[in-house]
This record gives sequence, C-alpha cells and structure tokens, in this order.
Amino acid sequence: KEPNQKQKDITFGCCIFDPSQSLTMVVISGKPISALAALILASNNAADAFSIGPSSSRRGVVVATKLSMGGGGMDAYDAQMKAMAAGGSTSPAVEEAATEMLDATRTAATISNSITSPASAGANIGSGRGSHLGDVDPSSAIASFEASQAKMVAEIASSIPDLAKKDDASYGPPTKAGYFTVKGHAVKLDASDAPGPANVAWLSDLCIDETLSSLTIYNGPLADVPHLISRCVITGGDEEDGGDAELNFFLDFRPRAYGAYDLRDAAGNYPGPDTLGRQAFEYSGARKDFDTKFGTEEVVAFFEDIREKFEGAVDNPGLGDEGLSELESLTRGPMAMDVTMPLSANNVETILTAREKAASLWLSWALDDSHAHRPGAPINSQYVYDSKYKINAYGVLLDVYVKLFGQAEGEKLAAADSGPIDEAYVGGGS
Repeated sequence: KEPNQKQKDITFGCCIFDPSQSLTMVVISGKPISALAALILASNNAADAFSIGPSSSRRGVVVATKLSMGGGGMDAYDAQMKAMAAGGSTSPAVEEAATEMLDATRTAATISNSITSPASAGANIGSGRGSHLGDVDPSSAIASFEASQAKMVAEIASSIPDLAKKDDASYGPPTKAGYFTVKGHAVKLDASDAPGPANVAWLSDLCIDETLSSLTIYNGPLADVPHLISRCVITGGDEEDGGDAELNFFLDFRPRAYGAYDLRDAAGNYPGPDTLGRQAFEYSGARKDFDTKFGTEEVVAFFEDIREKFEGAVDNPGLGDEGLSELESLTRGPMAMDVTMPLSANNVETILTAREKAASLWLSWALDDSHAHRPGAPINSQYVYDSKYKINAYGVLLDVYVKLFGQAEGEKLAAADSGPIDEAYVGGGS
C-alpha cells in the first residue's frame, strides 16, 4: 500500500470445477484457505461440499458447508471453515479465537437457555472412591465429578507417558494466559496431547464449578480406537434457572469410520442395497468392525446396566428420532447415552461409576496394538475422516453450549473444548 493509503481487504478463494456440475467457488475473507480445506474439497463432490449464499457478516460469504462423512452429510457453520482457514493455529485468548471462528454465527443464532472387560492397564481407574454420597447439591456433585475425572486423567497420563500438557490451549485462573467465566465460574480446562505413536490428538479435561464436568479424548489417525465423550451438566436449582436441579449425562464411544448410523431408523434398522447400492455393504462392514472390536456384548451390557440404575431418567432424542439434529446424527455412535435426571446421590454415584468404567475401556483399547492401522493408505484415510469429524463435532458442541450458556459464553466454551480443528497431526505435528 502507498503511504497514507488505507489497507484494502484481501479475499482469498478456492475454485473447483466439476464437469458434471458447474464451477463452484468457496471464498474465505481475510485468510488463505488451508491445505486441509482443499483436501476435504477434493475428497468430496464439489457441489456437495459447499453451498454458496450471501453472508450476514462482511467477513465471509460462505454461509453453509456440507462435509460428507460417507453417504450422509450436514449443513455446518461458516465459522468452521474460518477455523480451517486459520491454518490450525489456536490462540491462547479464547475471546479472540471465538471472534474469528464464530463471528458469522452470532447474527443468525437463536438462543435457548436450557437443553430441554477392560485390560489391567486401565481397569482400576477410580478405584478407592467411596461408595456412598450424602446429600448432594450442584457444588458437591461437580466437585465429586472433578475429583473422579482428575484420577482418570492421571491414570491415562501414567499409562501414556508421552501425554503432555498444552499450556497455550489450557484455561483456568486469572494467572493463566487464557481466562474466562461461564455462569460466573472460572472455566478450568487442562488440554493435553500425545502426537506420534502415542496417538492422542486431543484431550480436554474440563470443569466448571456447580455447572459442568467433561472429558473429551480424540485419537490420532494411527489406530481406529473410538473417540470418548463423557460429559455431565447440571441445570436449574438456582435463582437464574429456577426449578429443581437436574443432571444431563452424555456418554459416547464414537466410531472412526462411517457406518451410516445417521440413517438408522427408530427401530434400529439401516437402509440396504436397494437404497444405498453397493455402499450399503461398505457401511455394514464398518458397523460390524466396530461391534466386533468395541461395541461388544460386554460393553452394550455396561451401557444398559448404567441406564437401569438411574432414578427418574428421561432419554433425550437419539439416533433415529426426529428431534435429533443432522450434525448430532452424523457424529454419534450407536451406543450413545443422553439422559436427563434429577440431581440425587444415587444418580451422581451411578454417573461416577459409568464415567470411570468408560475411561478404563478407552485406555485398554488405546494400549492395545491390535487396533493400529497398517501404514500408508489406511492412516491417510483415517486422517481425512477425522478431520471432517472434528468439524462436525465442533458444530454439535457449539449448539449444545450455546443452548446451555447463551451465545457469548457458549461459543467461547465450544472453541476451547473442541481444540484445534485443522491440525498438522500426521507426522507428529502439533
């Protein structure tokens, strides 16, 4: 630019020509599109990958993306592409990162204030915890979850020595680089990863006093071990929310290959070759592989046993239900548990047991070399799938947290808890 001349905005674009369709353009304002974004474009039909329309924000013109996970697809957020275009950098200041990632979602957002046998290496997570809790309130319940979760993470760290803290992606007291609050309480998030052979792409150990306890583990592409999502949220029971306090418990082992779970009907049936053609066999094979390795009779029985022990629990919409969003359907595993129940000592104790057992299961699988991919194409394919999954999972988490905590706090928390969306993981990058 010349002296005293204002800097002009620069717009970067990526164009892909599909002879069977037409020229499709994706535009990201202000930043070059990342290599991962181009890779995802190339791995999908261009017309299915992106839809173009006017933006409510001057910062971009992409208002919807469709990232196919196989036979399905979803309309995700403009902000997800902005995150990909950022080249994988994660700012230590959550407010700044959220502004970049989520600017386009704010105008359109409609806010709601509430959400209607393991190996010995991991088998003892949580052992030694007391078997009975007295009267519980939100503060004591979250304190119990936090203490239990700290033991889980410590056991995982002792079994995976390469697991290292990511201080630039962690949040806590005002003395840390990143600091913000949700419902008046400081967000405490310890982020870790173990790139390379240890194969842990992201671990988020998150706690908010009186409000939330969450453990998220994303695996790297070297193995097909399921991702773990273990989250408990307390709503109501205070002057702001009103009513009696309730627990929302979400637990899921998320498959690493597309099995058309989003196409499952309420009766548990999947479309066959008459609907999906030869791909029906591919998706059926992915489901069988998951069930054989991870969704075994023992694990299914564990989920069922936990559900039976809850008092007053009500199932939230699941796979095959009309109330479940498209993004949720695409990211959930076949055993996902999403229930809301009264805050009681029995329910807190049951959740503690369930979360500890789930962490033990995940650790035993992560340490089992039989789940490793063969070098080459299987690892590359896993990386492409995981990259799409993380964007989809971010969209789900954004919706959950915005409904729980409002737009401003919800989007900050989603950005922090999701971790890096576009990350050079293959080859040990971090």
